[in-house]
Amino acid sequence: MSIMARGAFSFGTDIWDPSHRFETSWLLSPWALFFVRALFSLYIFVTIVFILAWRCAFSANHCISSQEQFSYFTVLTYWGLGFYFLAAAIHTFTYARSGIALLDRWPRPLQALHSAYYTTIIVYPFVVTIVFWARLYSGKWFVLPFDGWSNVSEHAMNSGFALFEIVVARTNPPPPVHMLWLILVLALYLSLAYLTHATRGFYPYDFLDPVKQGVFVAAYVFGIAIGSLIVFGIVWGLILLRKYITEKKLGKGGKSANKPHRSGEVAEFRVEMGHKEPI
Repeated sequence: MSIMARGAFSFGTDIWDPSHRFETSWLLSPWALFFVRALFSLYIFVTIVFILAWRCAFSANHCISSQEQFSYFTVLTYWGLGFYFLAAAIHTFTYARSGIALLDRWPRPLQALHSAYYTTIIVYPFVVTIVFWARLYSGKWFVLPFDGWSNVSEHAMNSGFALFEIVVARTNPPPPVHMLWLILVLALYLSLAYLTHATRGFYPYDFLDPVKQGVFVAAYVFGIAIGSLIVFGIVWGLILLRKYITEKKLGKGGKSANKPHRSGEVAEFRVEMGHKEPI
């Protein structure tokens, strides 16, 4: 555990993403991948803005209801998905255009943060989906079409977006050290939830209310934390399985931009893809 803790602040010294796994797909060309990621980002941001505007105009508390949205883990992770797909689209666009992604030019700490960011958007959406439909959903479908659409967008399509990045992109399984960052972010959100109660007078989720739930609050908190790690393990295995099927069995190493590689990149790429002979 101490080794993992030290690794949480280590950025590595090897060549960053030599075969451009963050910007390529085994199925789509870089231009097609850029378009899909940009489309996902656009949908997410349009959804967020529309929901905020709708609640401001039609909810009982009007714009106060919109302000309260920023206290919900669901909404925050949805913002995270939107910004991830925006950033990923930009990196993919620059790679498709020139063969060198903008991410390649960033300092190593920012590259490491992008990798950690990727881990959050392939784990948290599934946690949000499971908790909502298993614990928060009443079992009766929503009366208003707006409520049905907004909840499907934030509590179902979010996992679809995450699954796209798991299955279609060429990313490697996230490093185990990212589990520490997942737990840290959950702890920070827990602080935000209780800060919301102290400043706004409500708990974003009723299972965090110690008056109603008593000792079960701790069970919910630790259960979600453990569940997040389980999801991490499942996602890790799915990415490894995708790599095995697409790269080892189907021989699909990814659709490149057909541009010159960076210095030293070709040899590193061949080693990564399993070619040990010198070139």
